[in-house]
Order: sequence, then C-alpha cells, then structure tokens
Amino acid sequence: MNVIYQMLSRYESQTNDEHLNALHEVMQQITLAGLYRGGFFDKAAFYGGTCLRIFYGLQRFSEDMDFSLLKQDNKFDLEHYFNPIIDEFKAHGKDIVITKKDKKTNANIKSAFLKDDTAIYNLKFRTERSVKIKIEVDINPPLGFSTEHKLLLLPFSFMPRCYSLSDLYAGKMHAFLFRSWKNRVKGRDWYDFEWYVRNNVALNFNHLHKRIVQSGSPEHEKLSQDKFKDLLKEKISQTNINMVKVDVNPFIKNHKEMSIWSTDYFIQLVDMIRFE
Repeated sequence: MNVIYQMLSRYESQTNDEHLNALHEVMQQITLAGLYRGGFFDKAAFYGGTCLRIFYGLQRFSEDMDFSLLKQDNKFDLEHYFNPIIDEFKAHGKDIVITKKDKKTNANIKSAFLKDDTAIYNLKFRTERSVKIKIEVDINPPLGFSTEHKLLLLPFSFMPRCYSLSDLYAGKMHAFLFRSWKNRVKGRDWYDFEWYVRNNVALNFNHLHKRIVQSGSPEHEKLSQDKFKDLLKEKISQTNINMVKVDVNPFIKNHKEMSIWSTDYFIQLVDMIRFE
C-alpha cells in the first residue's frame, strides 16, 4: 500500500472538512520527516498547536507548523531545508511547491508555504482543492524552554525534537493573551487552553514571562501569576464566546465538547491553572 494512503487510512473521515484535515496532517508528518532527514532538528524544535496535536494527543486538527531555533541565529536560512522536504514527498509519489514568504512585520520569523501540487484520488479520499501549509521558524526565540524527542512511525520511524508540554503551554497562553487578529478570534487557542487545564499540565511561567517581555510588553515585565490570571479573565470577559466556537468548529469532530463553553466556564478554568 502507498505510504500516504496508509497514513490517510488511519483517519475515519466522514465530511469534507475531515478529509481535508486528515490530508493536512499527513502532509505535516511527511514535512517533519523531510526536516528530520535534513538535520533540521539539530538546530530547532517543533512547537504550537500542530505539535500538540501530532505528539501529545490534542483532539483538534491544526493548520500551520511552528518551529523555534534552540538559540538565536540571525543567519539561519530556512530554504536550506526545502530540498529535503521536497525529496521526502517525491519518495512517496507526490510533488510539492515551497515558496518563501518575506515577513514585513517580524524580522525574527522565517516563513514559507508548502503547497500540494497534485491531486489525490482513491476510493475514500479525494481532493481537488489546493492544500497549503505555512511553516514558520522563530530565529530569535525567548529562552528558558526544554525539549524532548517524540516518536513518529510513519512515513518511517523517526524522532523529531519538540517543546516539552509545560513550554508548549507557555507559548499557547502567550498567544491567547497577545495574539493580534484584529476583529477575529482564534478559538483554537481557547480549545487548547481547556486541554492543558483538563490534562493537569503545569505552565512554565518563567518561559511565558520571557515571551511576554520579548514581544514588547514592558508594562508586564514584573507580571505576577495572579496578575496574569486577572489579565486572562479580563480577556475572556471581553470576548464573544460564539465567535470562539465558530473558529474551532471546522477542526474538531465532537462539537458537543463545546456545549458547556461560556464566559463563566473559561473564567473558572483560569482558577484551575497549575504553575510549574
């Protein structure tokens, strides 16, 4: 059996969204394999929602792939790893296109787009839509994080470097508070926040604080854990929960999970945060 079809067969996809989400995730895993073969994880670690989904069991799909260098390197060139990714897909019978994206707003982030350049057809999975994955690498990361190597068995057995859970949690809560989406709400941050609390993960507050300071929030340089909770509650109180649900909806199968979601529910979750 073709390895890509073998990987897709693990997903019980019933809707178009589920088919597309499964294809995205298979492509993400093949991308990780290509980066691994290229030696990328000697210099960098995987983090963000996609890392949490693939390696730690988050029950929602995720679109983009976020990475962090292990230490600052302003000369880092993401394009050096394009060919290993392209070669990995070719080995499994797929052609992809990777284009570099120049970010005008944040010089510390190197970005690229990986685009599926072929259609997949078989009895169960069929897509004629373009599948595109954004890859970002933070070349000047806030430090104070730890990593671990996590196992994937397909498309072959390999162990990419990932952020530890407590540091993934810190990155997520930084995004929860400070992500700038103008009038939009990234409800996926809220879903992940609930997951961390439910799974009793300890938040690395030291790493969170480093992220806050580096992102240019001088007023929070002496932020305490209690003040952090107050800021979370303030943001929750000012957010339309229905907008949160709408954003998450395409990325999860069990929509009943959100039936309890309310302003009061998330405020109570804040009081249950455990710090490392």
